[in-house]
Formats: sequence, C-alpha cells, structure tokens
Amino acid sequence: MSMTMTQKILAAHAGLEKVEAGQLILVDLDRVLGNDITSPVAIREFEKIGATSVYDKDKVTMVMDHFAPNKDIKAATQCKMCRDFCDKHEVTHFYDVGQMGIEHALLPEKGLVVPGDVVIGADSHTCTYGALGAFSTGVGSTDMACGMATGKAWFKVPSAIKFVLKGKLNKYVSGKDVILHIIGKIGVDGALYKSMEFTGEGVQSLTIFDRLTISNMAIEAGAKNGIFEVDEQTIAYVKERSDRDFPIYKADEDAAYDETYEIDLSEIKSTVAFPHLPENTKTFDEIGDVKIDQVVIGSCTNGHYKDLAEAAEIFKGKKVAKRVRAIIIPATQDIYMKAMENGLLKIFIEAGCIVSTPTCGPCLGGYMGILAAGERAVATTNRNFVGRMGHVDSEVYLASPAVAAASAIAGKIADPVEVMK
Repeated sequence: MSMTMTQKILAAHAGLEKVEAGQLILVDLDRVLGNDITSPVAIREFEKIGATSVYDKDKVTMVMDHFAPNKDIKAATQCKMCRDFCDKHEVTHFYDVGQMGIEHALLPEKGLVVPGDVVIGADSHTCTYGALGAFSTGVGSTDMACGMATGKAWFKVPSAIKFVLKGKLNKYVSGKDVILHIIGKIGVDGALYKSMEFTGEGVQSLTIFDRLTISNMAIEAGAKNGIFEVDEQTIAYVKERSDRDFPIYKADEDAAYDETYEIDLSEIKSTVAFPHLPENTKTFDEIGDVKIDQVVIGSCTNGHYKDLAEAAEIFKGKKVAKRVRAIIIPATQDIYMKAMENGLLKIFIEAGCIVSTPTCGPCLGGYMGILAAGERAVATTNRNFVGRMGHVDSEVYLASPAVAAASAIAGKIADPVEVMK
C-alpha cells in the first residue's frame, strides 16, 4: 500500500509495515516538549497518574519562553514548578533564562529534532519541525503527561494535501507570504486534521527558515502537521547541529492525497492577514491606508536571524515613524548574539526600535507589547484572533519581517518595495 511522508514516519514508529488514513495507532516518541504555560498542567497530570519517572530524561524537553523572564508572581511560580520537576527527574534539556529561546526556534537550533522523528509538544505550533522532515504536532497537556511517562502517544493517521512548489520567491517576499497565501486560499479549516506535505523543485529555493515558518503555521489552516521533503539543505542544516543518524522518508509516487495544489513561488506577492483570522489575506493592490501603532518582529514564526536581517536591511538609515512602537525579539540567545556581532541591533536601535531578550511575550498577549483598545499592530507572529495581543478592541495584522519593518517606517501598513525606492 502506498503512503505519504507522514504515514511512513508514523508506521515506522508504530512498528507497522503500513498505515492508512483514519487508522488509530500507538507510536513511540522521539521527543516530548512543554513550556512554562503548558508544562505545569502536564506535571500535575503526570503525578496524578502515579508516574514516578520520565521515560527518557534525554527526550523530555521544557523551555521557559512564554512568560519568561517572569512577568509576575504567577509566571514565576509556574517556572519554578517546571524547574523543580526537571531537577527531580534529571531532565537534560531544560532551558531557562540565559539559555532559553522561543521553543520552536530553539529545538532545531540545538539539533534536538532530526528527519524522521515523531515529536509531540503541548503547544500548537510544535508542527514547526516538519520543516526538517519530522512528524511533529501539538497536543494537550494530558497527552504530554502520558508521553513523558510512557514515551508513547495515540494518533489517528491523517490524510494529506499535497503542495507542489515551483519557481523562486521575489525580493522582499518570504516563507511568511507563502503560508499566508496558502491559508488565504484554503481557509483556516482547509486542512483540518490533515498533513500538509510540501514537495516540488521550488522547495530547494526556500531556506530552512522559510520552511520553518511555513510548517509553523500549518496549524493555522487546521492541519495536524506540515512537512517538507528532506533535501541536501535539510541534511546540511541537521548534520551541523546533531550527530544522530536519521532515516529519510519520501512519499510514494502513487500515494493518495485528498487534494493537490500547484504553487508558483514567483507569483506570490507580499501578503498581509487582516483581523481577525489568518485566512483574511490581502496583497498590496487591495490594501488601503491603514495606520498602525505598533510593530512586532519576532516569535517562533519569524524570530530567526534571516528574519532580523531582512528587517534590518529595510530599517538601515531610516527612522521608525512618530507614535509607532517597534519591538524586535530575537528568537534565541544565539540569534541575539549573531545579530549583535553583525551590527543588526545597532541598526534597530538607531532606527528607534527596542530589542528584547528572547520571549514569546506579545504574541499571545503575554507582555512586552500589549495593545490597548483601538490600537493596531503589524506583527510577524502567527495569530490575529480577537484579543490575541491585548484588548478585544485592538487589531493584529500578520505580515512578513520585510512588511513589518516597512510599516514601522511608514506609520501604516506599507509595501517594502515602495519604502526602499
């Protein structure tokens, strides 16, 4: 029986020769991930079921990133609970202030995920690691607890949608524009509990960081996971960070897909998702004069060095518009250091931006950029739901780092091509 990439990975981890869409299977896990919001719930459930040890201290990971550095007593208490648990169970990969970063940027950077892995995380954007050819998906904290205790998880095998990419992106267009284009095309439930599988010669023109962004937002189309074919670029990225051997899975030529979309990357334009859904997309021939109050460049979606470099190119020698707040958040300490060493932080600060320590912060309305009623923000984050970044009467516009930087300078949603003329 023919299988997709995802189905082959799940079959291997279930010890089965084949699986098919809709089948319920129990799979072995390569990594279980939690953060400072979801892990305390999982820890309570872990203790409630009577577990006395984690299944593998090297395969459980906790990252303090959502409200860290702690914004209040409750956040401090949650982080302390995680810290105490990881100390008790000698968890190897516990990342706290000073070592932490935004979890879905940190794990690939640390080489903790390789192609062919099965990863669950108590965070919906765990689907990010599909960029490396892994099956990764978000789960609830109870599933995380059971995963930490047993190293296993139940799944219903997803069916799949195939995206065949061709061509190359134009200047100032990036992976964020690709995934916003796709979500605008298929809708926020267009891939509900399905695997979004990316293939075609166009994949080779996308950087790993473009792919991480695209996979990260697969959940915004309702997908169970997003996954890219492994190529030489993937292998080089992973081998630089990990010494683990890994299998490479490729879909069978006659694998069954619910739908197939062909996408010419050269035709994709800078895209903005208007409030209050990621599917509410517009390109600059449809966008009028939308004044803004704040810009956030960062998050697990677009806090990579590549993203900061794209923004810095636009900020260089320019100033943030009067009455606009521009917040830059490198996703990890290594990214922060590289941006500092290469002069990006100087460009941001001279332009009138502020630079934060790595944190999820404003993305989920946590801190470091909360919006008041009536305020508008352009953000490189992944969700623009009602009240996502603050007051229910605020508005969030999702965009690429290039569009966000251009908008900060213009004081309104702006096309980077026009700002750079």
